[in-house]
Amino acid sequence: MDAIRTAIMNNRFNAIVEEGSAAIYRTAYTTFVKVSQDYQCALATAEGDMFAYPMMSGVNVFVGSPLRPALDAVGIENLNPGDIIITNDPFNTGGLVTHIMDVTLLYPIFHDEKLIAVGWAFVHSSDVGGAVPGSISPALTEVFQEGLRVRPVKLYDRGVLNEAIKSIFQDNSRIPVEIWGDITAMISGLKSMDRRLGDLCVRYGADSVVDGMHDVIKYAEAKTHRVIATIPDGVYKFADYLEGITDGQLAYFTATMTVSGNLIEVDFAGTDPQLAAAYNLTTGTATHPYIIQCLYAYVLTVDPLTPRNAGILRAINAHAPAGTVLNGVYPCSGGSRAASATRAYDVILGCLNQAFPQGLAAADSGAAGVIVVAGPDPRSGRERVSVINTITGGGGGRRECDGVDGTAVRYSQRSVPVEIIEIETSLIIRSIANVVDSRSAGRYVSGAVLQMVIECTADRAIMTVRNMNRFVFAPWGFRGGEPGQLGQTIVNPGTPHERSIGKISVLEMRRGDVVQLTSPCGGGFGDPLDRDLEAIAREIEDGMLSLKRAEDAYAVVFKPDGAIDAGATSEMRDKVRQACATAEFSLCAERQRHDHVWGMDVRRELAALALGQNSRVRSQLVLSVHNRLLAEGKPVDLERMRFALDEEVARLDGRSTVAA
Repeated sequence: MDAIRTAIMNNRFNAIVEEGSAAIYRTAYTTFVKVSQDYQCALATAEGDMFAYPMMSGVNVFVGSPLRPALDAVGIENLNPGDIIITNDPFNTGGLVTHIMDVTLLYPIFHDEKLIAVGWAFVHSSDVGGAVPGSISPALTEVFQEGLRVRPVKLYDRGVLNEAIKSIFQDNSRIPVEIWGDITAMISGLKSMDRRLGDLCVRYGADSVVDGMHDVIKYAEAKTHRVIATIPDGVYKFADYLEGITDGQLAYFTATMTVSGNLIEVDFAGTDPQLAAAYNLTTGTATHPYIIQCLYAYVLTVDPLTPRNAGILRAINAHAPAGTVLNGVYPCSGGSRAASATRAYDVILGCLNQAFPQGLAAADSGAAGVIVVAGPDPRSGRERVSVINTITGGGGGRRECDGVDGTAVRYSQRSVPVEIIEIETSLIIRSIANVVDSRSAGRYVSGAVLQMVIECTADRAIMTVRNMNRFVFAPWGFRGGEPGQLGQTIVNPGTPHERSIGKISVLEMRRGDVVQLTSPCGGGFGDPLDRDLEAIAREIEDGMLSLKRAEDAYAVVFKPDGAIDAGATSEMRDKVRQACATAEFSLCAERQRHDHVWGMDVRRELAALALGQNSRVRSQLVLSVHNRLLAEGKPVDLERMRFALDEEVARLDGRSTVAA
């Protein structure tokens, strides 16, 4: 590997994909692409390994995604100049597509009649048909309910458009003009990358450019190994819960992270079977970027100059068993799969916190509700499906600084301006605000909770919100930091018709209805009694911390004039410290209730045993056993768990026999 050539090629490649990404962004049709930026493009080798990925715009979670299964579905030998492959099928692409709303294009790039690279692009389509506007409801149980699904097929063959394929996508979408507009935007970005890569081949020679592709991947792999070597060797385990859409529905997430020298392995064995809800994520057989994003982010934090490509994934061996919620199999639904990827992030962060004596961060808010509305366009009167916004909670406190207000660090979607929402939809945004006294206490506090109040002005509109979570299990704090706050949804607050509805699946709104969405927030980091008094004073001055909350959470003593009495506060804190014991992780009461009954080893074994049962009943078995023994309230050992599982299997078998 020539160091100078590799650096030059890496910079050239990055410039090419950044330009391609900007082309998509500026020519897209739908709000979720042209404003929220839920899209991306990249370049891969002829073998399907990504070697260049943008960082200035679009989503950042798919670095190194596997192109080869999708290419093999068509056959690399069948590719020709002018071809464009289209798909939105997770099951026949090895997880390249993570849910069917991500319409994906593959663009073979030739030079002198030789395949030298493949362009990749996707947009999150705001509607691909299905049971609900926007195609996503957490309550959907099968992929068939979520809309159109097309395995890899040629949209263009030698430059000729397949009108039938185009019609299939348009005819099955509630927004046919917009979906085709976003597809053409992707094509513009792919053609831009094709043109620029061709220029590079003319300047440096195709062989040199191809060698550069492989060199930058090797370079990223080497840099990632060096970062991994800074993580203390050991075996680290952590677990957390994802909440389902119905009462009592949940999924257990667990990871074992093994670090040895410059090698790292993440095993998600023991994670629950895929759910009869749209939280499933298909990740295939190779390391998938969507479930190791926490490690990917750590690598780039330690070494920001690491090239963003498949080399990062080559240095990380991660595996989620097939049939689990992190590697769902056909025909699982997956529209809200981002909620599961978020929980995978949390459990890896829990492992990393144990690896470093000083820790890294408390849990993030753990949710980002994407709000979609279907209703009349105020200008044209025609029905329209639009993304309203993404509501994310405050980030968790970190080792050296506070979390960010109203922003979850894992999510990269941009906010949609209120003016656009009120012009394009039949909704009015009454308020968007950070909530006072909502930062989780710690030496470093979480970001504040975000609250949105939305009014409907149409006779009828339908709202769906995906990825809502942390309404039952609060984000955990670390080293004495408080657990985070829970999310909440209230319809028509402050009226006789007020009702709390929890997570939204499909909400029908009438004229004058108001929905108040309150996000969760992350946990605090470190002992609140160690929080700097000047930082507390700034929060009070900014109006985000009340005097009562400062007294209760931080043992602050005030003078008669309202100023902080540093001496008296120090004495008060010393008294409080003597009565407090600090656990490594601060868990909410509901999480403690579950952990009291379900130890990690027994709970992991329950999930593993359930995978040996019929796929139709796995999730139901786990939930039945989990909730049955939880109700008993006593710690469960392996023998008791296996006995209860056998009983539930026999009960379900008996029911099947009677039904037959």
